[in-house]
Amino acid sequence: MTRPPIRVVLADDERMVRTALRAILSAEEDLEVVGEAATGAEAVSVVRDRRPDVVLMDVRMPEIDGIRATEQILATVGDPPRIVVVTTFENDSYVYDALRAGAAGFLLKRADADTLVQAVRLVARSDTLLFPSAVRTLAAEHTRARRTPPGWVAKLTERESEVLRHMADGLTNAEIARRMEVGPATVKTHVASVLAKTGTRDRTQAVIAAYEAGFMNAG
Repeated sequence: MTRPPIRVVLADDERMVRTALRAILSAEEDLEVVGEAATGAEAVSVVRDRRPDVVLMDVRMPEIDGIRATEQILATVGDPPRIVVVTTFENDSYVYDALRAGAAGFLLKRADADTLVQAVRLVARSDTLLFPSAVRTLAAEHTRARRTPPGWVAKLTERESEVLRHMADGLTNAEIARRMEVGPATVKTHVASVLAKTGTRDRTQAVIAAYEAGFMNAG
């Protein structure tokens, strides 16, 4: 059975950027651009109406920025889309704030077409971290480990801790299963438990939480 195409909304205040993104994504059979927005507020409205799988969200936009738009979408849209913030500079504090707000990853505006397409596919699949090395760098630059780790750190089992570290390295469930010599279903269960214990919605937020807790520097 053929999978339905990945539905994408483009949010950027520059029409030329949206046009270029639409041209690249629409050339792929498994991707479909279902809406566009020129402001943060419009992005929230379009997402509510079109219910995409993925949103490419510019960080700086009129009315409300991409960070606030991300927060509103995740707070008010049932079964919300995966949001990828698009930025000019990868070490921008706005990007880290967007990730903390719930964005699933980020993409540089200078990225080539292949990187853009693969990023949308990866984030839609949601069983891997988008650009893990860049997320690690951001976390290292913008977080300071707590002196006292939050309670969830002690609640992780040894296996869950191992899974979280593999998640931070960007491994998929299948890759983690092979690394740990367990079945994919077991890994999926561990991932779900990690998300529940960290109180996060996806891998990106779990990894951010791990860095902020000082977990990634422990043991």
